[in-house]
Amino acid sequence: MKGGEIIFIVKWKNDMSRHKVWPIGKLPKELQRPELDQVRELGYDWKDPWDVVEMFEQEVANFAGCKYGIAIDSCTDGLFLCLKYVNAEGEIVIPARTYCSVPMVIIQNGCKVKFVDYEWSGIYRLEPTNVYDGAVRWTEGMYEAGDGYQVVSFQLKKRIPIGKGGMILTNDKDAMEWFKMMRYEGRHNTISYEKDELGLIGYNMYMTPEDAARGLILMNQVPRVNEDSGGSYDIPDLSKQPIFKE
Repeated sequence: MKGGEIIFIVKWKNDMSRHKVWPIGKLPKELQRPELDQVRELGYDWKDPWDVVEMFEQEVANFAGCKYGIAIDSCTDGLFLCLKYVNAEGEIVIPARTYCSVPMVIIQNGCKVKFVDYEWSGIYRLEPTNVYDGAVRWTEGMYEAGDGYQVVSFQLKKRIPIGKGGMILTNDKDAMEWFKMMRYEGRHNTISYEKDELGLIGYNMYMTPEDAARGLILMNQVPRVNEDSGGSYDIPDLSKQPIFKE
């Protein structure tokens, strides 16, 4: 550091990673986020930062009781992708007392929202689809979507408070592969950008390796069995919001 200015040392040659180091050089060690090194101390071995994302996905899937986890940047974006995948159309029924982003992603998918005022805790279904909002449930064996899609949240107030993030849980292998490409601009995260043949018109919704590492660290600290952290009892009635009446 010279005169308050950070000097970056450019590193053009790639290391073992499938992706170029950030941005074209590498941040000084003291300015890098520590989580990737910290997970090594917990016994996780990785060569590429994306390995950490995949390890977090598998740990959450095992914890929840399903086959696959797809890490994304928020629960909201997870619900958006799930509705896209199932080609949701027409009217989607959700509880009137839920977070405001849920009816918004329904509308953004070209569907209509029907609010019903009923009690729920931890998880509910976006009827008649097989998509489940499980943002406020985190407990061992929590998966209940069957052949559907259940989304969890790692927002700051959740049981695993990464800060921002989510994960789609499913037993559907084809869906898992679609979600992983759609979250990453249609790219294959196992192939370097120079060699990749883009497969879909996707979105920028992936979880960073550093956030996934933080998720692994927190999972090692949080109890495996927990009560729901939210439900209809602590959320305002969205049906009264003028924006949704329009």
